[in-house]
Amino acid sequence: MPAMHTTQFFGRDGLRLAADVVGNPQNPPAILLHGGGQTRFSWGDTANALASNGFYVVSLDLRGHGGSGWSPDGVYDIDHYVDDLRLVCATLGRPAALIGASLGGLTSLLAVGEGDAPIATALVLVDVAPRINPSGSENIVRFMRSAPDGFSSLDEAAEAISAYLPHRPRPTDLSGLRRNLRLGDDGRLRWHWDPMTLAGNVTSLADAYVRLSSAARKIRIPVLLVRGEKSDVVTDESVRDFQELVPKAEYTVISGAYHMVAGDRNTGFGAAVIDFMRRRCGGGTMPLSERPGKPG
Repeated sequence: MPAMHTTQFFGRDGLRLAADVVGNPQNPPAILLHGGGQTRFSWGDTANALASNGFYVVSLDLRGHGGSGWSPDGVYDIDHYVDDLRLVCATLGRPAALIGASLGGLTSLLAVGEGDAPIATALVLVDVAPRINPSGSENIVRFMRSAPDGFSSLDEAAEAISAYLPHRPRPTDLSGLRRNLRLGDDGRLRWHWDPMTLAGNVTSLADAYVRLSSAARKIRIPVLLVRGEKSDVVTDESVRDFQELVPKAEYTVISGAYHMVAGDRNTGFGAAVIDFMRRRCGGGTMPLSERPGKPG
């Protein structure tokens, strides 16, 4: 399997989008889209696991996040993310499986359901649906707003995460955390996303539901809804509503996981997604060029 390397795509208005890619480019493509306030590093071993199972994987930083550019006008409405995703798919030159967590999932759902042309072979929504629990959404935004002045050290940032995610063991090696922080001119560490991303999040949940549910009804590709067993964002009502909107969608629960499913239970999450992808997207345990009857 080829080694993972970093590349770039270009989104709406030519904005640069950073991505890690891994796998044989001839294999069926899959795009990973993280949640708001996260980066492409939030997927754990998911990208490598998918590549090992016959997919070409693009793990993308959303605009304003990680290594991607920030919107020059400070605008981050959902349509910007959707347009970016469609342009990345167009650059790949063929439909891709879309695996989106939280904001990345909503972006993927709209890109598929509102698109004139098919851009995706399958859709995996990770702990997000058109109807979500308001208090869970508020908890996320509250954490994202909680440290506007940043942190004096990695230890301080780690303490903030431990307070927000008390169910996770505090890591002894903080080198991975460093990738999710940027060093400011004042010497302080801040989360690796543009604070203006929150300013663009002004659509009411009721208005968002109307648009998202309309898009969901139009989806005609295989869909998997993944929920964290202990999520405070996707509830039983969320699941029932989604199953009415997309009757043929598959559904799975990841035991012990909260909203950040891949980070909480990466092995179980990866196994569920790979099972779905191999059954519904044509992936396999060997590169596409090596499978009988497939083009080289």
